[in-house]
Amino acid sequence: MDSLFDIFGDELGNIPSEPHLIDNYRDAREIELIRNEREKNLSPFAMRTEKSRGRKVPEEPCTIRSPYERDLGRIIFSQSFRRLRHKTQVFFNPVNDHICSRIEHVIYVNYISTIIGRALNLNIDLIQAIALGHDIGHSPYGHTGERVLNRCIKSVDPSLYFEHEVHSLRVLDVLEEHRPGQYGLNLTFEVRDGIVSHCGETYDEFSLTPYREKTEKEVSDKPEKDRTRPSTLEGCVVRFADKIAYVGRDIEDARRAGIIGGNDFVSSEAARRLGTTNSEIINILVGDIVHNSLNKDEICMSRENFEAMNEYLNANLNEIYLAPKIKTYENMVKLQIEAIFEAFMESLDDIEKAEASNNEAIKSFAKFYIRHPQPECPPVRKVVDYIAGMTDTYANACFDELYRV
Repeated sequence: MDSLFDIFGDELGNIPSEPHLIDNYRDAREIELIRNEREKNLSPFAMRTEKSRGRKVPEEPCTIRSPYERDLGRIIFSQSFRRLRHKTQVFFNPVNDHICSRIEHVIYVNYISTIIGRALNLNIDLIQAIALGHDIGHSPYGHTGERVLNRCIKSVDPSLYFEHEVHSLRVLDVLEEHRPGQYGLNLTFEVRDGIVSHCGETYDEFSLTPYREKTEKEVSDKPEKDRTRPSTLEGCVVRFADKIAYVGRDIEDARRAGIIGGNDFVSSEAARRLGTTNSEIINILVGDIVHNSLNKDEICMSRENFEAMNEYLNANLNEIYLAPKIKTYENMVKLQIEAIFEAFMESLDDIEKAEASNNEAIKSFAKFYIRHPQPECPPVRKVVDYIAGMTDTYANACFDELYRV
């Protein structure tokens, strides 16, 4: 078989070669041809790089990386991504190093969605950018922190809300500092859409088809509790992988934490269909999705395994997420976040005085507030932006700094 250079040798030979790869147009052209040739063999339902709707602010293409690979790099090198290692998945402030953190969950979603996407011959670069960025705006203390922040912001302005999916997009579009004084990562439409539409907490979906007619307004101005489908099949894969990643792992962690014992919290039929360990559950569900989605413009599960997965998800809710030990921690989280929120809201009465405060928590918040990249947004939104960016560890330290006597 002729190489690409043999096929396009005359054309490439006329492109001047430069010593610096970033300016090497000959290399850029050959790499583009290789990528296009590779993408020709993708599923007809896959998102091809050349079909991307691009970025809000156009940029010169990279010599080596596709737009989705560039997005992935911007995500994993961001400070917000690094902070995920110290944010709660389900269990607060675990002493056991084997309990899952938020960044581990993100890695699992990336792995599972990559397996499914590769089996279905989809665009892996797009899948990985969505998967690794999907929780980048998650609050400290997991979904409990998310709910408390939502109540806090609504107590000031009922028209506002906080949801981690939407805040993840806000982090990437507005808050993350790309270079000193330059905010927002300017990601592609498809990655931004997959992240804001990833919600894995919807228990009534056993089938997803892409909403390819989605507009920019539907991505950037999502109403509260909107669960619109992703615009790409790759985004649909990540949305399913999010559920698969936590259903079995939360059971595994709950056993380690002593919250549940055996396997009798689901029916014998659900256990027979999906197994009782994290690896068994992942293996069955991934295989089921691949089998039922091959050569289709749809990501779907069998009805039987979907119902078994939902039984597990509902058992997790009742036996783990509502367990007395978890509820006790949630009460502590509620107190801490509300107290931090109130202290920062009070400091807005004189932000210059707050910036000069001897209290390091107040001073740090005031500096963030003053240099906020979106000065026109409501003050309460800036307060929530700051708290949402905290790790569990920093939120604990912040509370101690504010209220110790």
